[in-house]
Amino acid sequence: MKLVETTEDCQIPCMQRIAEGPAVMPPQSLARRIKLMIRRRMSPKTERRFKKRTNDLMNWFSRLQGKPELPAVRPASDAATHLVAGDLVRVRSKAEIEATLNNWRQLRGCTFMPEQVQYCGTTQRVLKPLLRFVDERDLTVKTSKGIVLLDGVVCQGTADFGPCDRCCVLFWREEWLEKIDQPSA
Repeated sequence: MKLVETTEDCQIPCMQRIAEGPAVMPPQSLARRIKLMIRRRMSPKTERRFKKRTNDLMNWFSRLQGKPELPAVRPASDAATHLVAGDLVRVRSKAEIEATLNNWRQLRGCTFMPEQVQYCGTTQRVLKPLLRFVDERDLTVKTSKGIVLLDGVVCQGTADFGPCDRCCVLFWREEWLEKIDQPSA
């Protein structure tokens, strides 16, 4: 792969040069390896379509078996309070959040990751609303609504890959957060 020289201040083009090689990975099941192999070959747009169709299919099977569809609770579009930087919020309980998720553990395309469970039930401060971000899968700038970043809430690594020093911020849907009224000073 030929490296492209760039004058922009971005780490992505030079990742190949700064990487020292893959870290030791925990063992993965055959099913997990197959899932990753298929997912890596899909574009983000194709992955979204695939997840929507399979979620609809899994809900159809659930209806046939008399089981509830996912998500169990469909958040209303006006349920989200528009949070701003500095607002105090309570992260809803794991059960409340999981009731809003589809079969892919997503709400409106935002995945609730196992790394976020430790923050359920805690009080946090909003760092800022997320309006734009770089999607590293296809290197495009995406816009978003209803997603916020919480102050000091970062990923410390995953169960799938082990510890990671990158400290990525976690995306939180406003529907997963409950605004706490601050007493006026």
